[in-house]
Amino acid sequence: MLPKHGIDKAVLGLLILGLGVGAMLAMLVAGKAIQKYGTLPLLRLAALAQAPVLPLVVYAPSLPLLALAMVIFGLMMGLLDVLANSNAVEIERRLGRAVMSSLHGFWSLGGFTAGTLGAWIISKTSAETQSLVAAAAIAALVLVAMPFLRGDPPEGAPQPGTAAAVKDSFLPKDPGIWILGLMALMAFVPEGSILDWGALYLGEAFGADEFTAGLGFAFFAATMAITRFLGDRLRNIFGGVRIFFVSGLIAGVGMALAAAAPGSWIAIFGFAISGLGCANLVPVIFSAAGNYPGQRAGAALSVVTMVGYAGILMAPASIGWLAEHFGHRVTFGGLAVMIFGLAALANRTASADDRQVV
Repeated sequence: MLPKHGIDKAVLGLLILGLGVGAMLAMLVAGKAIQKYGTLPLLRLAALAQAPVLPLVVYAPSLPLLALAMVIFGLMMGLLDVLANSNAVEIERRLGRAVMSSLHGFWSLGGFTAGTLGAWIISKTSAETQSLVAAAAIAALVLVAMPFLRGDPPEGAPQPGTAAAVKDSFLPKDPGIWILGLMALMAFVPEGSILDWGALYLGEAFGADEFTAGLGFAFFAATMAITRFLGDRLRNIFGGVRIFFVSGLIAGVGMALAAAAPGSWIAIFGFAISGLGCANLVPVIFSAAGNYPGQRAGAALSVVTMVGYAGILMAPASIGWLAEHFGHRVTFGGLAVMIFGLAALANRTASADDRQVV
């Protein structure tokens, strides 16, 4: 699809950057939109808007239009991300129990299913056909699910000069929200690192073939998806703070094992253990942000999602630079230390189980 525009790696990187910038811009303004309109109508609109964006990218007839399509793609993805997580917080409040991890589990399952089937369709037909099939599948799923969506009414804008108006400034000023955002960034970086550099590490350090090298992220993603479907039950029993702390320890141990592994299969096992721990870090952080005391869920999640998403954008370049200068083992060992530091911040997620409407 991309070679028809004569795109090299540098231009491809800029296109991906455009997607990321679009996503972060949407995340930045999503909080105010939620306050005015509520999550439900916006969620329906953003979900349906996902259907045409992939064909828009694939069928772009020129490089400038492709760049524009990538930005639009990012805008729609970023908006849906904040809206879906904000709506999940509202559902947790309605049910009086955690469901965030399971919803993120479906995201993981969807990524695995779509990636597998999409690759098969492309191999048998073309990228254009795959994009149309994906668009039809998205539209069908959204239309089936739409009658079952629930959400809170719009919060409405506070009166000027009131305490609520100060609280509802364009970006939350409470440093606790930004700390949660930084924690989300720290939680996203290991996932992006294993995705982008895990296979290269296995190949260069142990001489693993392409199939074996690809198993690093595959096992990481599989254990993450499975554990997310168990995470809510564990949270409802032990609470978000304990689950976050233990998850951070498990993720850190797995990453350290992968970094110090004597062979490829031990490293793959380490990545799988890390997936067990990483699974529930982001869901707990998002629940904590959505229930942060004194803050609107939409505004708080806009910041936390935006800062956290920066971790996905930063991981490929920053981890690549570190690996080039210090080696993959040292880099993944550093990630293990970072994850242990994240576990030490577990008390920052205490609001995850509050579920109080602001």
